[in-house]
Amino acid sequence: MAFFRSIAGAFKKGLEKTRDALVSGVQGLRSILTGRTLDEALISEVERRLLQADVGTKTTAKLIDGLRADFRAGKMKSGDEALAYLKREIAALWPQQDRTLHLAPVGQKPSVILVTGVNGVGKTTSIAKIAAALRRDGKTVLLGACDTFRAGAVAQLEVWAQRLGVEVVKGQQGGDPAAVAFDACTAAKARGVDVLVLDTAGRLHTQDPLMRQLSKIRSVVQKQVPDAPHEVLLVLDATSGQNALRQAEEFSKAAGVTGIFLSKLDGTAKGGIVVAVRDVTDIPVKFVGVGETPDDVQPFDPGAFVEALFSEERRENA
Repeated sequence: MAFFRSIAGAFKKGLEKTRDALVSGVQGLRSILTGRTLDEALISEVERRLLQADVGTKTTAKLIDGLRADFRAGKMKSGDEALAYLKREIAALWPQQDRTLHLAPVGQKPSVILVTGVNGVGKTTSIAKIAAALRRDGKTVLLGACDTFRAGAVAQLEVWAQRLGVEVVKGQQGGDPAAVAFDACTAAKARGVDVLVLDTAGRLHTQDPLMRQLSKIRSVVQKQVPDAPHEVLLVLDATSGQNALRQAEEFSKAAGVTGIFLSKLDGTAKGGIVVAVRDVTDIPVKFVGVGETPDDVQPFDPGAFVEALFSEERRENA
């Protein structure tokens, strides 16, 4: 995944709001813990701040239970020790996982990437970021506009395609999305395209008929291209909080999600959702969006995330 350029500074900048709210701001963990003697009231305050940052009830309970146990056993007495504990334990939440973008084996094409998610999560922009990175790596890319229910969705995809210099396969508005997926696969094979990226409708994870349609698209793709889709990316809006966890669970059932693209991370003070997603699902977060341009994407690295989150840098306007 070398074509997704990891830039430490971009990662830190993307986490500014979350870092300021959770760790380094006036009311952040560093301010309330540094130089303080640990007690039950302070531990409760840490718990409140973790929940406010959308770290999640399950993860927060795990962190606080460990913190409280060490405090009561006399193993931890200061706020500074508590801060070091939180950084260490959050970093330890992630197991070793394959976070690479899955493509077809060398010599086989096209690779097929299916992208899904509800309306408004930044799905089309995330697709543009993926396509731009693939293009920088010298790969040819074709987009499939399988969201046939909203004319605006197709138009938005076409605008990005024109900017990036790639083509789009589309169908009639209101037509069968699976038919568009079929046509896109056929076109990709005929043109010898390296990667086909399919944009699906912004389905609500609570609407069973639409989720079944997503399963149908996946089935059509599997029949057209052996072992496809090679990657199924679910785009989640980092600003949507705990609702993102429910989406991850339901979309995984319908589409066999293999990776998560967490968008709009730079726009929220609740970036702790990255931690919650990890502790509630086994789906690896593979990419995070840290801005609006095609270059504003970072491969997710747990170690870099924790270091950026606990960095002592403050926002310039804080």
